[in-house]
Amino acid sequence: MIFSFVKYQGTGNDFVIIENRDKQFPIENHSAIAQICHRNFGIGSDGFILIESDDTSDFYMRYFNADGREGSLCGNGSRCAVHFAKSLGLTTEKVVFRTSDGLHKAQFIAEEVALELHVLSQWEEREDALFLDTGSPHHVVFVTDVNAVDVAAKGAEIAHGAPYFSDGTNVNFVQLIDENTLHVRTYERGVEAETLSCGTGVTAAALAAHISEKTTAEKIQIQTCGGNLNVSFFPTANGYESIVLQGPATPVFTGNWEIN
Repeated sequence: MIFSFVKYQGTGNDFVIIENRDKQFPIENHSAIAQICHRNFGIGSDGFILIESDDTSDFYMRYFNADGREGSLCGNGSRCAVHFAKSLGLTTEKVVFRTSDGLHKAQFIAEEVALELHVLSQWEEREDALFLDTGSPHHVVFVTDVNAVDVAAKGAEIAHGAPYFSDGTNVNFVQLIDENTLHVRTYERGVEAETLSCGTGVTAAALAAHISEKTTAEKIQIQTCGGNLNVSFFPTANGYESIVLQGPATPVFTGNWEIN
């Protein structure tokens, strides 16, 4: 079977995206998806996305981690999926789509895609860290110099250690640059490595900075190894709402891939 794909990147977080409204792609073939994502034996990406039909929204985004298994919400992947869906004529400037954690809204702002995430009403304090779920689970640690952190080693140690174990978590190392700016590096579960950017991760970092009173800003600039993002939110008595992740989503190249 031969499938057409588009390779996308959002601040260096890259994805292979396939239009699958005819449901022909073998989603149970985890090894084939893992090979597609492999950087030596495949196309190479942090994740894999299928765009499918949905009865109650513009489209359904089915997301797979680089290990080939279906994953939780991917923020940068969602923004790239929105851009691709618009190129297919499935949506316009204002978007409603469904993914693993329900419906999401998005819109195009100039050349960028702004994604609205779900309300956040709870989080947990860990030793020297915060744990919160922004569609995917995130452990957030604040450090004085993020460039001095061995993200691969320390991230792996935390991601599957207590209390996360087999389910795992994403791990974010965050440096406060100033009141309005954070520098974030993320170790992603499913990829089991540092990625150049993580959308739900930088969102978790921005919210954690506000929760821990490291900033009072409600719109925060995020620096990642792959580029810059913005996170905005509105604090309420019960947590946070109107949480928006905004940044670029860029098609890189197109091609065909054969699954044997």
